Amino acid sequence: VELVESGGGLVQPGGSLNLSCTASESIDKIYAIGWYRRAPGKERELVAQIRSLSGPTTKYADAVAGRFFASKDVARNTAHLQMTNLNVEDTAVYYCHYANLPGLNTWGQGIQVTVSS
Repeated sequence: VELVESGGGLVQPGGSLNLSCTASESIDKIYAIGWYRRAPGKERELVAQIRSLSGPTTKYADAVAGRFFASKDVARNTAHLQMTNLNVEDTAVYYCHYANLPGLNTWGQGIQVTVSS
């Protein structure tokens, strides 16, 4: 499967951005699709993940809960990440993650999000 991310860029603190990830295969009834990020000098971390095999559930990192909202459009094989009230700590490269089954991971190329005044 191939993943194409879009929507990153530069935004001021308090602003919003929407990321999209379009997959070359169906995102319906797969283990997980979502987003990770890697900030400068830090390890890659989970941001948001939609799991679908045993009923749809969405998991968020504590740092983004209530500010970021993940969704998916099955008809368009596209996952979205709506990011609101961004702060400088959200600056990172964001990676789309797709897993048909646990451990069968595919990653997007990454897209830069920079929050700066």
